[in-house]
Amino acid sequence: MSKDPVRDMRNRNLRNLAFITILIIVVFIALQSWNANRTAIDEIPFSEFANQLRAGGVLRVNIRDDVGTVVLTRDGVSEAGTVVVRMPPDVAAYQDLLNSSTATVTYEEPSSSGVLLTLLISVLPIVLLIGVWVYLMRRTQTGAGALTFGQSKAKLVAPDASQTTFADVAGIDEVKEEVQEIVEYLKDQRRFSKLGAEIPKGILLVGAPGTGKTLLAKAIAGEAKVPFFSISGSDFVEMFVGVGAARVRDMFEKAKANSPCIVFIDEIDAVGRKRGAGLGGGHDEREQTLNQLLAEMDGFQSNRGIIILAATNRPDVLDPALLRPGRFDRSVQVPFPALRDRVAILNVHLKSRKVAADVNPEVLARKTPGFVGADLRNLCNEAALLAARKDKEQIEMSDFEEATDRLYLGLRRKSVVPTDKERRLTAYHESGHTLLGFLLKPYDMVVHKISILPRSHGSMGVSQSLPLEERFNPTEQEFKSELAAMLGGRAAEEVVFEEFAAGSASDLKEATRLATKMVIEWGMNEHLGPISLGSDRVNVFLGEDIVKANDHSEETSSLADREIRNLLLGAYEKAKALLTQHRDALDHLAAEVLAREEISGDHLTRLLAQLLPAPASG
Repeated sequence: MSKDPVRDMRNRNLRNLAFITILIIVVFIALQSWNANRTAIDEIPFSEFANQLRAGGVLRVNIRDDVGTVVLTRDGVSEAGTVVVRMPPDVAAYQDLLNSSTATVTYEEPSSSGVLLTLLISVLPIVLLIGVWVYLMRRTQTGAGALTFGQSKAKLVAPDASQTTFADVAGIDEVKEEVQEIVEYLKDQRRFSKLGAEIPKGILLVGAPGTGKTLLAKAIAGEAKVPFFSISGSDFVEMFVGVGAARVRDMFEKAKANSPCIVFIDEIDAVGRKRGAGLGGGHDEREQTLNQLLAEMDGFQSNRGIIILAATNRPDVLDPALLRPGRFDRSVQVPFPALRDRVAILNVHLKSRKVAADVNPEVLARKTPGFVGADLRNLCNEAALLAARKDKEQIEMSDFEEATDRLYLGLRRKSVVPTDKERRLTAYHESGHTLLGFLLKPYDMVVHKISILPRSHGSMGVSQSLPLEERFNPTEQEFKSELAAMLGGRAAEEVVFEEFAAGSASDLKEATRLATKMVIEWGMNEHLGPISLGSDRVNVFLGEDIVKANDHSEETSSLADREIRNLLLGAYEKAKALLTQHRDALDHLAAEVLAREEISGDHLTRLLAQLLPAPASG
């Protein structure tokens, strides 16, 4: 079922109109055909009828409505058939002919049915079409038809209708504190007004997709207990110029009638993009809509009691006039959840599910760096589906482990059967990552899992580490250790097999990306010095996209390339040296992985402690 009821209704009305139109055409053709059959079966010209009449070949004639039904005869007694003839309009033209013949002539009174039938056939289709059009227009007036394009599509949520509260929003405590003022102001305005304080007219929620911007708006609606209008930025813009501006006016008129209230505009970048950007100038309809929105938010007429909330993940494309104080006074960044935030979010989602005692939200949080609230909710749902598929009574930690692997690496591909050589290459590759992760401990990570089971995302194996704590300002040495661990798989292949496999492609890509950032953005290099060569530039002609600009010389670029290459080569040589030094541990770990295919948790920790009792420092 479609999620757009307006579009569904419009399509349904069009289908009904098409069906009724076809039905009218079919009825019209049937009536015409019936009338033609009634009057034109075995019809003969009047001249032939006159010849038959003079020759005595007509037995009887019945005339009605200028149409004669003629019974023919062969011998003057028996009937030879019946034909129809249309009589001339002038009765005198054939009256003498009929009087002089031997045929029996009868006349019927002219009936009004013929006239009515002709009128019905001519007028009925037009009347039916007009009736259908009026009916559909009346139906669409109650929805989003052509007569109501200028009406706002904002959905009004009653004060007691929203059940979402701040308790349902976890992991963004600082953001909740920022918007808490809105709720307190709407509940007790005198507390602010006596000090001369004015609540922000507009608050812009900025953050990546899935971080909880819309959920936060729902929580504000549930806490404030005031009318709440919700609309998407794309609902303003239509193909007809002027419709968007009319909808903005209508929305604010409804908001003023329900003041105090909150208006939430989701994905405001759909209507608030910078004016004059893009190939060929601007978009007239979108810019008119934006102009009207700017005027309504802070124009000559005050909107006292109306608080505008908006959400976007593209603040860089918004028009500066929209972001100035007086319109959006406050811009609140909704960040990616940190480790403790992810634990809090998981606890919210696990609260409504039956989970086993072995489920540890902290371990799950450490396994999901970079996950936002929507990702964590999806993780819990995937684990619940996996447990239900196995007909379990509770969701176990193994279900969460499998769900995490599915989200990161894809489904297990049981149909893919690697050769013995490929399995050995993969086992040594992942063992190289694991040993270096244990030896160097980049970001103070604990090696958690090693597997050589093929996955649908193209991975033939995986080595996974969990951070003991989240780091927000890593050092150059920590980055170099991480580079060595990234290249540990390729180094293990060279140390053992003296050849490389294609499985190192993603490792090389990630290592090159990290080394490039170290040199270009963070100034972590030997010869270039403390300089940042990366700069962002807005390209107006490509729709305000952010592109990287090279504002330095060819010589500087060449030196930067050499620095990046030296970083990668140094990390690779360090990885080879450590794996050569601990070759026995590498062989033992690879053999264990080949035998078990997957090792994780405490078993892996104990195994590494036996093989490498005293790991070196980074």
